[in-house]
Amino acid sequence: MTLPETGWSRDQIFATLIELKTNDLATEGGAAFAYVYDAGEREAAAVAADAYRLFLAANGLDPTAFPSLLRLENEIVGIAAAHLGGGPETAGSFTSGGTESLILAVKTARDWARVHRPEVTAPELVLPVTAHASLHKAAHYLGLKVVTTAIDPQTFKADVAAIEAAITPNTVLIAASAVSYAHGVVDPITEIGALAKARGILLHVDACIGGFLLPYFRRLGAPVPAFDLSVPGVTSISMDLHKYGYTPKGASLILYRDKQLRRHQLYACADWSGYTVVNATVQSTKSGGPIAAAWAQLHALGDAGYLELARRTLEATRKIVAGVAALPGIRVLGTPEMSLVAFTAEGGGAAVLAIADAMKTRGWLVQPQLQGRGSPTNLHLTISAGHLAVVDRFLADLRAAVEEVRTQPADPGLTMLLEMAGTMDFTALSDESFAQALALVGVRDGQLPARMAGINALLDALPPAAREAALITFVNDLYTAHGSQAAPSASK
Repeated sequence: MTLPETGWSRDQIFATLIELKTNDLATEGGAAFAYVYDAGEREAAAVAADAYRLFLAANGLDPTAFPSLLRLENEIVGIAAAHLGGGPETAGSFTSGGTESLILAVKTARDWARVHRPEVTAPELVLPVTAHASLHKAAHYLGLKVVTTAIDPQTFKADVAAIEAAITPNTVLIAASAVSYAHGVVDPITEIGALAKARGILLHVDACIGGFLLPYFRRLGAPVPAFDLSVPGVTSISMDLHKYGYTPKGASLILYRDKQLRRHQLYACADWSGYTVVNATVQSTKSGGPIAAAWAQLHALGDAGYLELARRTLEATRKIVAGVAALPGIRVLGTPEMSLVAFTAEGGGAAVLAIADAMKTRGWLVQPQLQGRGSPTNLHLTISAGHLAVVDRFLADLRAAVEEVRTQPADPGLTMLLEMAGTMDFTALSDESFAQALALVGVRDGQLPARMAGINALLDALPPAAREAALITFVNDLYTAHGSQAAPSASK
């Protein structure tokens, strides 16, 4: 791919972009139960988009050059602190997403320990097995050892006794979830906080997906356990705004109990020949667009607007949970405490994954979650306010999809492939051999099949290390520097 010899017209550019989007996931209308959060509020979204464009060229690298961004960020952090039980001493930062927030939480704990516990030379991070993969990623990047702990097999919540048993002299951070992504439940933060405080260990609450919505659910009468900075022992918490704050993507927050703890998050470098660098977050240059858009969305909707969105989300969730639980052969996993729901089906992994395909043919995206760490193969729903309008249609199609899969005969080819998978070492396969294996489930030339049950069932049958190796090989091949150079013949 090279630059065109001459610049394309606006019509050519947008004709191409619109054509490329035709196969993308729909972000409005309630068809997607993963990846996007649809409030159904077009006016507020338009305000946020306009604010994004207004600050698109502003750079958060230097707050003295763009004091507007500093003020916007401080006001957003203040709103978040009040929302999450923080006091006047609470400090925080605006980040690009939950992953960056969690990386910063782990960096802060590591660097805090370097100052306050210098005897720790091999720092450890204690996590329930339900903790988000981004915490594993953070530990991988920053050189911490991850120590995972068991969960209650019925509630899918963290086991406090298991966390206590996992603590060693090298433990610098404990992390827990509010809510956990996979099952939508709140870990026992009060008990974990008391443990962390007694042992002098930092505790981060990953409330990236739950932090904004849970306080509203509590105000609506839902039984929401304590989880935020008001809980003794909680030293930091993360919350995404681009989830249930419905802001444009690229908007998350990390909050600390005070500035003295947050200072370990910051990085400065004067030992080079250029300008002195000081960064509050992982990013140096960062667009002002997401900050301005988040601020605009928060102010456009206001507390009353968000409470109404939460009411719709809670109503939709309760209807969907009741409808899913009533389906023959279907079991909801745990008792969802927010708007994330996971369910499994009789017949095991292949049957569950086939339901996802059957729903896709009916126009719905539900997210497969593969088995592991005490959780069976299941389908995951992220429910937002925009889903309330489509609940009845969704449940009717889900009922039809479950019946379709229940009456389908087993695929003998897939059964044979899964038996073969048990004897293959995917971690040792060459790229060529891996491509041949993928071809058996319909993946050719980097293109995924229309029905994903085969490839997902293959991944489901593999141990985690083999899954990871297979996915890395596939994604490494997926991103290649090629593409069409021809401009479409757009109307002038």
